[in-house]
Amino acid sequence: MTAGGADGTELFVKICGVTSEADALLAVGLGASAVGFVFAPSPRQMAPAAVADIVKRLPHETVTVGVFRDESPRRVVEIAGQIGLRAVQLHGLESSEDSRWVAERVNWTIKAFPAGHPNIERFTAYGAQTLLVDGPNPGSGELFDWRLAEGVIDPSRLLLSGGLRPDNVAAAIAHLHPWGVDVSSGVESAPGVKDPGRMRDFIVAARAAGRLVEVEHGAAAEPDDVTAPRRSTDLFDWQDDA
Repeated sequence: MTAGGADGTELFVKICGVTSEADALLAVGLGASAVGFVFAPSPRQMAPAAVADIVKRLPHETVTVGVFRDESPRRVVEIAGQIGLRAVQLHGLESSEDSRWVAERVNWTIKAFPAGHPNIERFTAYGAQTLLVDGPNPGSGELFDWRLAEGVIDPSRLLLSGGLRPDNVAAAIAHLHPWGVDVSSGVESAPGVKDPGRMRDFIVAARAAGRLVEVEHGAAAEPDDVTAPRRSTDLFDWQDDA
């Protein structure tokens, strides 16, 4: 995983809280790096079987992310493996032990914390490749003071979320120089219903800001302890650890 997007050159842009095949295909068509599906209680919660049907219809190279909150580690890996998700996002109060257990069995683990959370200082203990910093109530779409995310981690491992919209994402990127950004409610017309114009404007603004940061500051160095995602067929080894 290198600084920038899925191809190593552009900012990574994740459209999360997708609830329909049409929205997933549109997000990918507009240039999103990844689409996220929420399995935790939420207005955007999806059943694994419904997500599996959507994933089958997406381009093979699409990064698909399952979002879980305080789910049992075995269930997280089981769902991700059955669907063929490319990554999992742990968005609750998961312990470092449970997070590491998941990270050892999937290709890419994203661990989320509210901005300013004391455990961010212990992020490496969670075994995840990517840190997502969210607002004070993760998943709520609330904006937070970006200064709380300054210097918490190498920016090449930072995925920024929390209240991002087409009109503020460029400022957030300019302030923190994150590896990627994650949006859900900021591109919706209603909970779980993505707005085509807002998605387009968000992706365009984010990518333009990412290119400007790269020109002004250069791409962030690749962390020594993070490996690139493997082929989708190599993502899961949980079957061998029953």
